[in-house]
Amino acid sequence: MDYTNSRLVIETTKIEPGSVSWRSPSNIALIKYWGKHGRQLPQNPSFSFTLDQAFSETTLEYTTKTGADQGIALEFLFEGKENDAFREKVKKYLESITDIFPFLRQFNLKIRSSNSFPHSAGIASSASGMSALALCLCSLEYELFGTLEDDLAFRKKASYVARLGSGSACRSIYAKAAIWGDNPEVEAASDLYAIPYWEEIDPVFHSFHDDILIVNKSEKKVSSRAGHGLMEGNVYAEDRYRQARQRFRQLIGALKKGDLETFGRITEGEALTLHAMMMASPTPYLLLHPNTINIIQRLQDYRATSGQPIYFTLDAGPNPHILYPDSIAREAQQFIRGELSEFCVDWIEDQVGEGPLQLEEN
Repeated sequence: MDYTNSRLVIETTKIEPGSVSWRSPSNIALIKYWGKHGRQLPQNPSFSFTLDQAFSETTLEYTTKTGADQGIALEFLFEGKENDAFREKVKKYLESITDIFPFLRQFNLKIRSSNSFPHSAGIASSASGMSALALCLCSLEYELFGTLEDDLAFRKKASYVARLGSGSACRSIYAKAAIWGDNPEVEAASDLYAIPYWEEIDPVFHSFHDDILIVNKSEKKVSSRAGHGLMEGNVYAEDRYRQARQRFRQLIGALKKGDLETFGRITEGEALTLHAMMMASPTPYLLLHPNTINIIQRLQDYRATSGQPIYFTLDAGPNPHILYPDSIAREAQQFIRGELSEFCVDWIEDQVGEGPLQLEEN
């Protein structure tokens, strides 16, 4: 697939200043994407739940340039304040996709972004942020050129573009659940973009809860981008990719059957494997916190004694995600409040969500 289109330029004298805004959620991968090749292509397929309460809101404002400068002109505000590090990252990203959106060079751009959760703490803030920005870019293309009228085509391109900024961001484009990565189990799946995948799975997962326990709000010492890079020298990498493909196949089967026990076993195994790969990197590092371990042990003990189908997963950070079906929400939340809350500084009650939402212009 090639979205390069040099014809997407416009006579700027006819364009009034404007803006587009999107809210896009984070997602939690159950089969992890950890290791890439080429231009943000995954080494193995991944599956994720789309969240609801953990999201980014991004507004892209544009005015036409008056000079001849053909570079990216960008002002960037995060949480209402200038952020040079984020600005440089986003500017580099926008420069890398001018072959897809050449009209970006014709505007002065201002991006305002904010999160409903701590950034860079291992809750996939790049997934929500980059997916929101990709949706804004595709909306701007639609407004300027009338393209992407079909919702499926719009979301496929948004997923493709989001992937180029952050691999996991491509999955946040869709409601409830998504798959990214070519695999024999799901014929429509692709390395180039994610696809929605919730109608095929048992309804028990359509309303699944994912409570995020924030044990540490600090920014990670090693970014996910750097972590992916370290997989290239990891002696266990090929075995890991093979294991991930096997687990993906098993998880898809469990999701279709509503098999919670198999779902939980695979999900927890994936979380621990992700962090094992970090600890086995050529430059080993540890993102877990002592209270991460305390939460995991308390949860496993509770499950063993109560028989309740409550499980955990982890993203690339110290903050556990507690997963459980809606049918035991009352019991699960009582357990979290009574047994786990002492180990965290914040608690986001989240669940599978309906995906991105375009916001009304102010």
